[in-house]
Amino acid sequence: MNLIDLYIGEVTRRLPEKNRQDIALELRSAIEDMLPEDPSEQDVKEVLAEMGNPAVLASGYRDKPMHLIGPRYFDLYISLLKLILPIAITVTLIVVIVVAIFTNSGETTIIDATVSLIGDAISASVNAAMQVFFWLTLVIALIERADRSSSQAPMTMNSKEWTPDDLKEVVYIPKEKAISKFEIAGSLIWTVIWTAGYFNADRLLGVYHNRGEGLEFVAPTFNQDVLLSYWPLIILMLVLEIALAVYKWREGQWTRRVAIFNAVVQIVSTGIIVLILTNSKLVNQAFLDEISSVFGGTSGLSWTIGAIILTVVVVAVSDMYQGFRKAMIRPAK
Repeated sequence: MNLIDLYIGEVTRRLPEKNRQDIALELRSAIEDMLPEDPSEQDVKEVLAEMGNPAVLASGYRDKPMHLIGPRYFDLYISLLKLILPIAITVTLIVVIVVAIFTNSGETTIIDATVSLIGDAISASVNAAMQVFFWLTLVIALIERADRSSSQAPMTMNSKEWTPDDLKEVVYIPKEKAISKFEIAGSLIWTVIWTAGYFNADRLLGVYHNRGEGLEFVAPTFNQDVLLSYWPLIILMLVLEIALAVYKWREGQWTRRVAIFNAVVQIVSTGIIVLILTNSKLVNQAFLDEISSVFGGTSGLSWTIGAIILTVVVVAVSDMYQGFRKAMIRPAK
C-alpha cells in the first residue's frame, strides 16, 4: 500500500464506520489536487506533512470534541487503553477462576459453583475495567498538564511527534488474518479453566443425588489418581498453550510459523487427551455403579467417550486448517 492509502487509513480508522468511506474519498480528492502531475515520493510526503497528523485531522471530522484528554495526548491515551484493558481483564478473570476452583470444597454442586463463578467474574472484570480507566485517565491528564511544550502536535506511542516517515512503519493486516486480543485472552482463560478443573475433577465432576436438602455429591466421575499420574503431560500442554498465546500476542497475525506452532500444539494436546480418555482405569467404579443402577448398564459410556474423542479430533483438525488458511492470506497491494 502507498503512503496516501496508509495516511487515509490512519485518519478513517479513528472515525465512525458510517462516515469512513465518504471522508476517505474526500481526503483522496484533496490530496490529489495538491499533488503535481506524476508526483515523487518526496512530493507526497510534503503534501501529507501539510495535511498534518492523522489524529488531528480525524478529530476535526468527529462530531464530539475531545475535552477530557486534549488532542496532543488523546490518541496515545486511547492506544494505551486498548492495550492495557484486555490484559487487566484477562489477568483478573484468571485469578478469579483459579481461586474459585481451588477453594471449592465440593460441598456445592458444579451448577451452583459455576453460577457463583460467573457472578464473581463479571464483578471483578467490571471493577478491573473501572480501575484501569480511572488510573490511566488520571496519569495521562497529569502528564498533559505537566507538559510545558508549546507544540500541540499529538504524541505517538514512541513519545515522538508524527511525521510522514511513520507511515512506513504501519503494518497493514487483513481482518481475517489478524489475531484479536479477545481471541488470545479467551484461549488463556480456557487454558486456566481446564487445567484447574483437571486437578480438581474429583470435587467438581460426578454424580449428585437430591436427598431432600439439596443436591449431594455422591461419586466422582474420574479416578483422581489416574488423572494425576499424567501430570507431566498436562503441564506440557499448559506450557505449550501459554507459549502459543504469547506468540500470537507478539505476532498479532497468522503467519506460517504461527500456524505450524498452532498445529504442533493441537497434535500434542489431542494425543494427550486421547491417551487419557482411553485409559481403562480412568472412570471411577463408584460412578460406573451409579450409572449402571440408573440406566441398567454402562454400554453407553464407551459410545460417549468415543464421541468425545471424535469431537476433540475434529475440532483440532479444523483449528489447524483455519490457522494455515489464514496464514496464506496476502494483504492487498
